[in-house]
Amino acid sequence: MKIALIGYGKMGKAIEEIAVSRGHTIVLKVSIDNLEDNTIPRIAAADTAIEFTGPDSARDNIIRCIDAGVPVVSGSTGWLSDLEMVRQYCLQKSGAFLYASNFSVGVNIFFEVNRRLAMLMSSHPDYEPRITEIHHTEKKDAPSGTAITIAEQVLEKIQRKKGWVNHISDNLEELEILSERTDPAPGTHIVEYRSPIDSITITHTAHNRRGFAMGAVLAAEFIAGKKGIFRMSEVLGF
Repeated sequence: MKIALIGYGKMGKAIEEIAVSRGHTIVLKVSIDNLEDNTIPRIAAADTAIEFTGPDSARDNIIRCIDAGVPVVSGSTGWLSDLEMVRQYCLQKSGAFLYASNFSVGVNIFFEVNRRLAMLMSSHPDYEPRITEIHHTEKKDAPSGTAITIAEQVLEKIQRKKGWVNHISDNLEELEILSERTDPAPGTHIVEYRSPIDSITITHTAHNRRGFAMGAVLAAEFIAGKKGIFRMSEVLGF
């Protein structure tokens, strides 16, 4: 399979290493140093595109891939206010698009555990939920996209919480997400339910970027030749 890498930073290089080891060919690498190569004809030479850039460029990069007729996998965060628009554009153009806040197989298993735990805790108001996410200091967005996904799953099941905030709150209707930035820290996400008598905690800790990169390549393999909107749960068979 021929892959276009839109974003060739640390994550892009990790994706390249795994993709090549699995027999794929990288036909385009777009970084800040060669933005002139980020064109529809160059992207169209690929079977799939993997997009890991930033909040200011993700939407346009994804649309460009869709216009090129190339299925695109995106893991960029900080741009999600445009996500639904991009999904609708993809459907209008009969394209293929998969977005995930986190491609790690372990994190996606964690998502399933989090959803189940939130459902179990929904009828126990004595337990107060809180989310903590810890990342390296180069991470540009806070809270992380993964933490937002976790929070949305909790809010879906625990109706007494009306929304999330990125700070400590005295409002019992707000779900706290606390963001910490320290080095080195590939990524840790903690969900805690605390009551006056005990606490229940689930934690996912990334040891390196390899898990994220492997998941992105699996997603690219999955979406090749398809049409429509997809999720990592489908890639992993959940």
